[in-house]
Amino acid sequence: MRALLTLASLSFLLTVAPAAPTPPGKKDEVKMPDNARKATARALSWLAAKQNSDGSWSDARYPNNPAITSFALLAFLSQGHLPNQGIYGKEIAKGSRFLLSCAGKDGYLVGTRGGNMYAHAMGTLALAELYCASSDKSIKPTLQKAVEVIVAGQNPQGGWRYSPHPRDADISVTIMQVMALRAAKNAGIHIKDDVMQRAIVYIKSCYDAATGGFTYMPRNRAPGFARTAAGVCVLQLCGEYNSKEIPRAIEYLKAHFTDRQHYWYGHYYASHAMHQVGGKEWKDWYERMVTTFLPMQRPDGSWSGHDYGSAGPVYQTSIAVIALSVPMNYLPIFQR
Repeated sequence: MRALLTLASLSFLLTVAPAAPTPPGKKDEVKMPDNARKATARALSWLAAKQNSDGSWSDARYPNNPAITSFALLAFLSQGHLPNQGIYGKEIAKGSRFLLSCAGKDGYLVGTRGGNMYAHAMGTLALAELYCASSDKSIKPTLQKAVEVIVAGQNPQGGWRYSPHPRDADISVTIMQVMALRAAKNAGIHIKDDVMQRAIVYIKSCYDAATGGFTYMPRNRAPGFARTAAGVCVLQLCGEYNSKEIPRAIEYLKAHFTDRQHYWYGHYYASHAMHQVGGKEWKDWYERMVTTFLPMQRPDGSWSGHDYGSAGPVYQTSIAVIALSVPMNYLPIFQR
């Protein structure tokens, strides 16, 4: 009887006790609104229907491509979907198997068109996120070899180019490799500090002090929204929170939000860069994304157009989902 009374008392206290206070730093977090949830749910349904029989995804110029497949997989993972679990478990598992099948004996991830370091980096990033999400041991050997390809391909400047053995470098390819390495490090793969430090030096060499933006190569071309978003994102994710380049680069991003060249590629990075910045800057940025992206969605659930230089609707739809899903905080690479 005494035990029953004690249990009854505890039950009463648990029922009437006030809710726990919001943890420090969480009260200002942006929440994903219902309209964005519904829009991304329709987009994932569309993406699932576009998967190829071999587990890959394609866009017109990039059939059965590891990079396009990786963006699609990240879209599902960004909503908390996992391989062999839930509504999209089969699609994610098939996509994972396709990426693993793209690996050559040396670990280089290529598709039907031969691939390049863009595709390799995106495949490596996706495999790292899949490994973190699923702890599937079959992924680790391929991921390890893919990382070794990236490390071996770093050029003397600290950057990367299209080939695994480049003589030069550009910020776009370089940033994709750094993102892949950072994700692999999160997954428990050892990355030498020197590799990341040299990459950061190269990325900072592409900063244009006159505008606050980042250029394609050091002192080579005018800055752009996509390159600047990528630069800020990677500096933040590598722990360079106090880099002198970041404040003016953020102002550049805000002023060039609507730039259409590489629009979706830019917003893929910008959404995560601004999330790392946090506070009012992130809140305002996310609201702007929602009010801009949702009216652009097509009736079938996809996004298409509005981008000079884009791969196609699978790519654009995937990035829209990833960017809008940042508040859900599922992808380890983009968590604070």
